[in-house]
Amino acid sequence: MPLTRPGRAKKRTLTFAALGLAPLLAAGGIALGGSQLLPDTGVALSVNSPLILNGKGHGHGRGMGQWGAYGYAKQGWNADKILRHYYGNTTAGKVDNPDITVSLSERQSVHVRADAGAKVAGQTVAPGQAVRLSGGNATITEGCNGAVVRTVPAQWVEPINAGPNRPANELLTFCDGGKYRGALGFGPDGVANKVKVDDYVKGVIPKESVPAWADSGGFEALKAQAVAARSYVVAGLAAGRKMNNTQQSQVYHGASGEDPRTNRAADATAGQVRMRGGKPALTEFSASTGGYTAGGDFPAVVDAGDRVSPNHNWTATVSPGSIASAFGVGALRSFEVIEANGLGEGSGRVGKVRVVGSSRTVEATGDEVRQKLQLKSDWFSVVGQKSMPKIVKPPVGPTNPGGGALDFLDLSPLTALMSGDLPDLSALGLSEFSGAAGQLTPVIEQMISAGLGVLGAKQVALDRSDNSQGSLGTVAKDRSDNSQGSLGTVAKDRSDNSQGSLGTVAKPELVVDGKGMHGLVQILENGVIYYSPLTGAKALLGDAFTDYLDRGGLAVLGFPTADALG
Repeated sequence: MPLTRPGRAKKRTLTFAALGLAPLLAAGGIALGGSQLLPDTGVALSVNSPLILNGKGHGHGRGMGQWGAYGYAKQGWNADKILRHYYGNTTAGKVDNPDITVSLSERQSVHVRADAGAKVAGQTVAPGQAVRLSGGNATITEGCNGAVVRTVPAQWVEPINAGPNRPANELLTFCDGGKYRGALGFGPDGVANKVKVDDYVKGVIPKESVPAWADSGGFEALKAQAVAARSYVVAGLAAGRKMNNTQQSQVYHGASGEDPRTNRAADATAGQVRMRGGKPALTEFSASTGGYTAGGDFPAVVDAGDRVSPNHNWTATVSPGSIASAFGVGALRSFEVIEANGLGEGSGRVGKVRVVGSSRTVEATGDEVRQKLQLKSDWFSVVGQKSMPKIVKPPVGPTNPGGGALDFLDLSPLTALMSGDLPDLSALGLSEFSGAAGQLTPVIEQMISAGLGVLGAKQVALDRSDNSQGSLGTVAKDRSDNSQGSLGTVAKDRSDNSQGSLGTVAKPELVVDGKGMHGLVQILENGVIYYSPLTGAKALLGDAFTDYLDRGGLAVLGFPTADALG
């Protein structure tokens, strides 16, 4: 039965049952829910006109989001906090600046010089002389195009001094351009650069991030990128991966691509890596997560920092012919997302699509679609699709082994919620939330008892008799006879609350909407405040709240994206 319109009631009790919601806090912990296949209502897509895809993010979305790191840095997060957020099952560690070898994929030959001279096979090459490697020999010439001085057996040209962080005149420079720290020569996969990892990182950060972020409050994001780049290459090589200088590994242009701002970030984090199982972790990263990381080796987490990304939202128009050609199905009949991970806005990242054509039907992963159709990411939805995809969430794990579930926030519970830093609850282990049946667990109780009085910019007074600031009202305690674990009884507005407050509120509780997003609900006398990490705190009051419930509420519409007053 629909609720009486809030604005017309004098006093009432609102419970989760009345709201049609199932609270997340169940006996013994959080009920995260499982996969559910929603009723298939069919797909009505015209194959005679282009398909419109609405998407989010740029790249695979695994691990750190670079734009998100920048957004968090601008909010005051330091590099360590950024790294702990994205790489939740890792710890901080250090390596002793080892030598690494990276293939220079675009190079076919080695012909180099250095202003301060160089070394080949232990012999000194004088300043101004050049070295050409070929057939296992090093030919030393007077300058890049001068007369031959001598030839010695060698596979590598080394700098005059082998130490890290050498001055510019000691760096080896290709005769056709391109300056590198460390040695240049031939490795198992062709031309390669053998370099100290801290020097290598200096050539990665400016190509994988934006040096100008240092000028706009983002220096900590550059430091986080330095640690991620260092950990990634050390872990990759240790695992037998072939590391080159392209996006297949990390973009690396040697000293020619360095920037003083990113060099400072590399020096400030010298030797730092993320560790897992006692070894450096393969810390993948991508440009933009769209607001939620993809999971995988690291727990999927909300990425509120990504709001600053130019690719936080995007739209792509794809012709039926290009889809049909990409998947070899003949004339396209339908293109449908059939599985998604349910994390973030909409249905989240695409797990699987079904492409039906005149000659055959093909199912493909979201990442295969991203690559074949050259989309920015695998987080997209098809405008006009009527059926809802099956939600298949990625594996979950602890966000901070050895610590509390919320330790990585480094903020008081109240401050964390004020700044929108509520973690993704689906990525937390159930063991972190064990507690007595029917009671709030210690972590959540701490958040509320610490004064969970601010959701976004909406202030809630803490039972003050002189509530004169126009707050949302007084926080009520759960009634002892409220045996169903509801949000508690909503008390009547205080007669001395002369500034038009929204009335007394009950304790917030954790909920999950029909789209898999986790958040909080807090009942007011005249409506409800809904909070999720992506939407922030939104108040629905009066008739607007009743209309929202009549249209299906949280289970159908998801968390509101704007305030509404009835």
